[in-house]
Formats: sequence, C-alpha cells, structure tokens
Amino acid sequence: MENTVIYGKNAVIEALETGNREFNKILISQTSRADVKIEKIKELAKEQGIIFQFVAAQKLNQFVPDGKHQGVIAQISPVKYVALDDFIEHIGGNVVILDGVEDSHNVGAIIRTAVCAGIKGIILPSRRGVLINSTVEKTSAGAVNHISIIKVNSLTGAVQKLKENNYWVIASDHHAKDNYYDIDYSDMNFALIMGAEHAGISKSLLKLADFKIKIPMLTNFNSLNVSNAAAIILFESIRERKKITEVTE
Repeated sequence: MENTVIYGKNAVIEALETGNREFNKILISQTSRADVKIEKIKELAKEQGIIFQFVAAQKLNQFVPDGKHQGVIAQISPVKYVALDDFIEHIGGNVVILDGVEDSHNVGAIIRTAVCAGIKGIILPSRRGVLINSTVEKTSAGAVNHISIIKVNSLTGAVQKLKENNYWVIASDHHAKDNYYDIDYSDMNFALIMGAEHAGISKSLLKLADFKIKIPMLTNFNSLNVSNAAAIILFESIRERKKITEVTE
C-alpha cells in the first residue's frame, strides 16, 4: 500500500472517524501526555484493528521536524481524488477553485473554511499549485476528509465544463469593479476562483468568469492573504443564503 503521512491530533482523529482512508500504523510519542485526544486516537485505533506504537520523539521528528506533529503521526493511504464528471453527476454543490495557490498552509486553511461554509468540492490543478500533502491535512484539521477533492489537468477546461452544467463562475480579483457583497450568491450554483498568492488568477480564467469581485480595502496596504479572502467571500454567501431562508420561513 502506498502511504502518506499525516500528523497532528485533530487530523489523525478526523481520518479515523471518517473511515475513508486505509491506515498502516499510528506512531505516538512516548513522551506525549495522555490527554483526551491521544486517548481517543488509541480507542479508535483499537476499535478498527489499527496498529499503534509508542516510539521515541526523535522517530516522529524524522517524519515531521520541529515537533509540529503534536506527538502523533499516522501512515495512511493518500487522499482519493474525485473526477470532475463524477462530482457534477453524483455530488454537486458549490466549489472553490484554487488557481496556482502554492502555500500548503493556505490550501489547508481554505479547505477547512470551505467545509465550514458548506462548500462541496475543491478543485486543484494537477501541475500548478499544491496538491494534498501532510501539511495541508494538518492545517485543514482533517477537513480534507469531509469534502470532495477534485484534481484536473486543465482549470480552463474544468471551468468550461462547470459553466456547461449551470454553474456561475466568480473570480476574486483585486482589480475588479464590483465588491464581493454586490452579487447575489443565494440562488446559484457557484464556482469561486481564488488565485495564486502573488500572480493572482490567470487571464484565461478571468475571461471565463461571470462575475469579478474584490474585497474593498481602506488603506493601500497589500491585499489580504488568499485564505482570509476566501473566508470573507464564502461566509458572505452563507449570510445571504441564511437571510433568504429566514425571510421564507
């Protein structure tokens, strides 16, 4: 079995609870305090017949330096990517497209926010940007197990296919004229494109966008971190949908 490493208590617990990843083994530091989360990991592992071992902290540091593992790592199967056609046909729902986002922490934070905001899919390019790795899993606090991760060879082709299937495409671009709260998210299937940390969204994708939006700034300071910007826009969409629900109840 091909293995990947995930680390951190929350990430390991989420992978155990969702049950959609195959575990090889779990390594727990001998010096870890027997807190509630460590005990939960041990309990879930016993229930599922998964091997766990107590090892020296140095062993964990070989996989994850600087003690960021929180005293626990797991060797598990890689995340299963979903085909875009299968997602559209069998799952559906709003998606976030990451166009060349290169920081694993940003990708993980966006996935965590997306799950909290009820987003159903994350679309990643297979060659440009970050795919799912141990840092993404840790930063997402295991949220990668609660959302469809869609890997595509061409973001342009993916956007065109979404548009053919009645998706509205929204591009977050600091040069846009409209503010993020000027459009109505409440009655549409949308695909929100977030661009790379420095380069932004590619011109080919901007041309395909139905809406281009920005987050207004009160100063000339640099624009927001991409994960912060995604959170602001996604939770505005929640506010609008919740407002519509309250009116109709």
